[in-house]
Amino acid sequence: MPNPYADLLAAIPVERREVEVLGGTTAYWVYGDDDADTTIVAVHGFRGEHHGLDPVVAHLRGIRVVSPDLPGFGETAPLEGRAHNLDAYAQWLRSFVEAVSPDAIVLGHSFGSIVAAAAVAGGLSTPKLILVNPIGAPALEGPRGILTRLAVFYYLAGAKLPRPVGEALLRNGLIVRVMSNAMAKTRDPALRRFVHEQHDEYFSRFADRDVLHEAFVTSVSHDVREFAPRIAQPTLLIAAQKDDITPIEAERHLATLFPDARLVEIPDVGHLIHYETPEAAASAIRGFVE
Repeated sequence: MPNPYADLLAAIPVERREVEVLGGTTAYWVYGDDDADTTIVAVHGFRGEHHGLDPVVAHLRGIRVVSPDLPGFGETAPLEGRAHNLDAYAQWLRSFVEAVSPDAIVLGHSFGSIVAAAAVAGGLSTPKLILVNPIGAPALEGPRGILTRLAVFYYLAGAKLPRPVGEALLRNGLIVRVMSNAMAKTRDPALRRFVHEQHDEYFSRFADRDVLHEAFVTSVSHDVREFAPRIAQPTLLIAAQKDDITPIEAERHLATLFPDARLVEIPDVGHLIHYETPEAAASAIRGFVE
């Protein structure tokens, strides 16, 4: 399926780079010019990698975007000798930003919203914070809490079964498609196919089942609410009105927990703002940073 955002992306210079962080090599991509007035460090969601945010980046011409793969996903190796818990991910993000682009604006999507919020609440220096599809309530209490509980069993089984069987289960294409169908809200068949193909290609690029299980446990054990009151920076929340993971009512409440936050709601989309409505998200981001 042709990437509907390919032409916009092709007009933006991009360079793959590496940096040593916490004793390991982090792969990251720089979109745009190094002399741009504004830089955003963008953190992707669970099971994803930097490609997932490409559609949003495609609509941010003139803004420099630094997009790393989280440890254990994509082309970034797992953290050596560390559990992949929230403390580790937050420390990694603080160290990464300080090494690559100090004082950049920080953006987190989904699981990345938890990592970004934890890092900023823990002292990461940034002038502004942007959270897309923020996890604003416990995932187990969302509209599809039953599916989340099935996911808990799924990731536990993948971690406990004999390694070859567990790895095969976690990378099973049919299960990935079920996840994709559950999240996609668009009725456009071409866009829906693009979403599925993106998940088919990138959703299984995790290092191993141990990293995946640790990251999953982290993702369902925390949410942004626990960090919001400690984040003094102006914060933009971009939420979906049909999100099955955090309902819009919870996002509205989340916005009240920050000292300084604004909420932008996008209709007719769920947890895949970055794929289905990236132009609307980019417009909100531009208005916030400019």
